[in-house]
Amino acid sequence: MKIHEYQAKEILRQYAIPTPRGKVCFSVEEAVAAATEIGGALWVVKAQIHAGGRGKGGGVKVARSLNEVHEHAGEILGMKLVTHQTGAAGQMVRCLLIEEGMHIVREFYVAFVVDRSKQRVVLIASSEGGMEIEQVAAKSPNKIHKVWIDPVAGLTDAEADGVAKKIGLVGVHGALERNRGFFCLQSLYRAFVEKDATLAEINPLVLTGDGRVIALDAKFSFDSNALYRHPEIVAYRDLSEEDPNEIEASKFDLSYIALDGNIGCLVNGAGLAMATMDIIKLYGGAPANFLDVGGGASKEKVAEAFKLMLKNPKLRAILVNIFGGIMRCDVIAEGVVAAVRETHLNVPLIVRLEGTNVDLGKKILAESGLAIIAANDMADAAKKVVAAARGKQ
Repeated sequence: MKIHEYQAKEILRQYAIPTPRGKVCFSVEEAVAAATEIGGALWVVKAQIHAGGRGKGGGVKVARSLNEVHEHAGEILGMKLVTHQTGAAGQMVRCLLIEEGMHIVREFYVAFVVDRSKQRVVLIASSEGGMEIEQVAAKSPNKIHKVWIDPVAGLTDAEADGVAKKIGLVGVHGALERNRGFFCLQSLYRAFVEKDATLAEINPLVLTGDGRVIALDAKFSFDSNALYRHPEIVAYRDLSEEDPNEIEASKFDLSYIALDGNIGCLVNGAGLAMATMDIIKLYGGAPANFLDVGGGASKEKVAEAFKLMLKNPKLRAILVNIFGGIMRCDVIAEGVVAAVRETHLNVPLIVRLEGTNVDLGKKILAESGLAIIAANDMADAAKKVVAAARGKQ
């Protein structure tokens, strides 16, 4: 689950990490009022969407007068903001963050993320803040510093202080900035752990002319499996930023992600789902979705999965690929038959079953009287569904 920048900064402030003075706004009039309340002679007008690269897309602008605040707010609110993370369709801007401007001396990058290969949280820091970390890694890998954190010890004082020194968080105020940077690292790590985050990023963390260390931008993502522990995080959810089909899928505990192809995939288990999409690509097809029904799918759940896939106007064929471990093949087969009848399926359906009660599952499909194409293994299933999608079945 992702949240907006202004929400991420609310979390930072809970952990005493300094942020600019700012206010979220939903109209041009609110934006001007917010700038007036903040005061000063320099403001930043920032689009709030669940994507990075907002500045490059025209979603972040500096205003040097209230008239410019009015002008920029009018331009950004309601625009379809296109960034490298939104895709060509862009994302509608429905709210803004108006913040005070400030004199920036240095910019840094700091983030905590889960490194699945090492099964640890890793701190990533760089002196090159304000840039995409991928660009820094490509152009100046020596400027990226990583610390893999012992889950028992946590981020130690020595590790935090060492990173603050390495990224050069020392300026005209000497050790003061390093100490404040050290505090930000420790506090951000606590927020990451206590909120069950999968990403906690400050980019940039800035050093101002008067010696303050401030989080100028912030991003959090959270482990959806842990949200039951965090109603305060769930309250941040902005459904307007999410795909309507993915929202509908979540109501039935389905993991669904729309893709650009024309072959629907219904699979149990994320690993098998990824492998299914890979083998479809191998045989020249293009998956229309990632859809994991999980290990305990019911007939009703399978029917809802079919309904989701059939909302895609580009759909030309469906592949059901089930390995029955916890999931029983006969239950899936009953669900498939019920779903085909309920939805009046009008595209070719290929089904591959393996595992618990597989023979019973195949018998249910064979005796259904429906035009279901059986497959013997994954390769056979991929060949048949690609051919069906091309109208050759």
